[in-house]
Amino acid sequence: MFWFLLIALVVVVAAVTLAVVGGGSEAVLPEAEPDRVADGLPETRPVARADIDALRLPVAPRGYRMAEVDDVLDRLAAELAERDARIAQLEEAVRAARSGSAAGPDLTKRAGQ
Repeated sequence: MFWFLLIALVVVVAAVTLAVVGGGSEAVLPEAEPDRVADGLPETRPVARADIDALRLPVAPRGYRMAEVDDVLDRLAAELAERDARIAQLEEAVRAARSGSAAGPDLTKRAGQ
C-alpha cells in the first residue's frame, strides 16, 4: 500500500510539473501582454486635477509597475516645477508693482518658454 501511494504521488507531481512547464510543443499557458496605462496623462496640455483622479496605474504581481509609476511621477514633477516657476514670476511681478517699479517682468511669457 505504501509503495502504491508513493508511486501515485510521483505520477501526480510529474503530471502537474509537465502541465505547468509545458511538456509538449505548444505552450499550455500563453504569454500575457503586460498591462499599460490605458489613459495616461495628456501630452498636449497641462495636467489637471481630473486627469490625476482618472489615472489608474496597472498592477503587477508585486504591486505597481515601477516604470509606469516613475513616468507618471516624472511628468507630475515637471508640471509642478513649471507651475512653481510661474508662481515665482507672478509673485515677483506683484512685488515690483507694489514697490512702484514700472519695469516689472513680462507677465505674458510662460515659465520655461
